[in-house]
Amino acid sequence: MFFFEAFSMATGLVVLAFLVGLILLNEVARYNMWLSIAMFVVLPVFLAIFVWPHTAVAGSGAGTWFQTAKCYSALIGCIGGMIIRYTPRLHTNKLALCFPPFILAVNIAEAVARDFQLHTANGIVDGYMTLGGPWNIMNGTAGILNIVTICGWFGIIISQDKKKDLVWPDMMWFWIIAYDLWNMAYVYNSVSDRAMYSGVVLLLACTIPAFFIKRGAWALHRVQTLAIMMMFTLTFPSFFTDPRFAVHSTHNPAAYYALSTLALASNVAVAVYQLYVIIKKRKNPLTNELYTDTKSYQQIVAENRPAAPLNPEPRQAAAA
Repeated sequence: MFFFEAFSMATGLVVLAFLVGLILLNEVARYNMWLSIAMFVVLPVFLAIFVWPHTAVAGSGAGTWFQTAKCYSALIGCIGGMIIRYTPRLHTNKLALCFPPFILAVNIAEAVARDFQLHTANGIVDGYMTLGGPWNIMNGTAGILNIVTICGWFGIIISQDKKKDLVWPDMMWFWIIAYDLWNMAYVYNSVSDRAMYSGVVLLLACTIPAFFIKRGAWALHRVQTLAIMMMFTLTFPSFFTDPRFAVHSTHNPAAYYALSTLALASNVAVAVYQLYVIIKKRKNPLTNELYTDTKSYQQIVAENRPAAPLNPEPRQAAAA
């Protein structure tokens, strides 16, 4: 195999079960406010006091600044999202609605810093076999472009159903694919022997719901599945090295190059297309939504924004 060493059917079933579990837990967290609080406030407080001080130790892969920062930044994203979703007066507060894009940009920036940090690494780093090289610089550059092309900061809406999802109509499918390729390359570069779970599985766990369960809510799916994954990582760090479950990278330089090349090329393509849209439509990417004339954008808005109230004036005029 090119990216990963061969693994057994039993391990493949574990990988599949992990994916299904992440999707189901994300749906549980979306169901209502109390389940969200239990999962992203009560549970992590318990784990932080009684579990993580004993599991997040040096050499475990769960005792690094990056793993800890990633977990807490994802949890902050979930909690901030809950506050916005379940506080009606914030549903139209443009400053509050900028929080999801901000936390997303911070999350990407953390990974970009890690990619650049590891470009000269060779050997075991923080418990993981690491092979640094030009691919780290390539993918770090792709991550910067991914941040720059985040758009529609002021266009997030809250769905009008009981789940109160954060819906981001301007986040198009091509940006999501470019993000997935960048993030997959990042995980492969930095924790390659965990890339099946933290890359392939985790990305599918948010992309599948975004395309087939709740369209437009990719950012919500992403932050919740990431928080669940990071809590699991800090709680059970040995899971990913257990011979029964582990899926090892081939550590093939060509594989590193291939993923980082795809990530960089896709993010360059998104950036070029976005620049074209900005120039052609004369839009300000900081204040305007860019893709309002697309069918996808219009459908997502129609599905989630409340219908405009009926105007009584015509009826009054008719009566007159």
